[in-house]
Amino acid sequence: MTKNTGNQDQDTKRQDQQRRPSALENFKPLLIDVALPLGSYYVFREAFGMSTFAALAWSSVGPALRTVWSLVRERSANGLASLILTVNVVGLALSFVSGDPRLMLAKDGAVSSTVALGILVSVALGRPMMTEGMKPFLVKGDSAREGAWQRLTSGTAAGSADFRGRERAFSLVWGVALLIECVARVVGAYTVPVDTMVWLGGVLMAVVMVVTFVVSGAVAAGPMERLLSEEATAEPAEPTEPVQAGRTKLAAAA
Repeated sequence: MTKNTGNQDQDTKRQDQQRRPSALENFKPLLIDVALPLGSYYVFREAFGMSTFAALAWSSVGPALRTVWSLVRERSANGLASLILTVNVVGLALSFVSGDPRLMLAKDGAVSSTVALGILVSVALGRPMMTEGMKPFLVKGDSAREGAWQRLTSGTAAGSADFRGRERAFSLVWGVALLIECVARVVGAYTVPVDTMVWLGGVLMAVVMVVTFVVSGAVAAGPMERLLSEEATAEPAEPTEPVQAGRTKLAAAA
């Protein structure tokens, strides 16, 4: 029996490891949203001789398709993904009407600002938008951690207040960071040469993402993981008096 239990534990650990996203999967959205548009812009502009505006327009297709595919794959309306897709479509439409490449670049800032405002509003409403994306990285497909997450977010665990505060802080950090990126992108779109801003915008986004990952991890995700681990390994609470009395009666009857 002990041997079977050991094998089951190993199988569970192996399944948990298989469910955990790889480093490539974690950074795939960043590669598609930054590297693909940047590379395709220069291909369309230099190799195919497209105008600056046309190259920018076609290079925006990749991130838009990724967002659509995410919605189709998940078969549910993810609030963040839907918001990004909507702003992208509206921005592209406005850019095509004006034919202004600088407006096309500023569109990315509009995406950041809209998403940032959505995140900040969700924090104010007590439903932090970034939690949905953070939870899989902390729970890691483990049933014990899933149960701990439910107790911590429902307020029934000892560390619930701290956990929920960190949860709000995580989204708050991302909301503020995206607002800062928005301001920098819009200013750059109308003050920096277009060809320079194409790659500089990607660098700016990558830097903001990396810094925000570090800061949000230090002030929120790291402490949340510690609280989650402590709750998952905590001893079960003692049964209440009515439950204990019922067990005593059952034992006496037996």
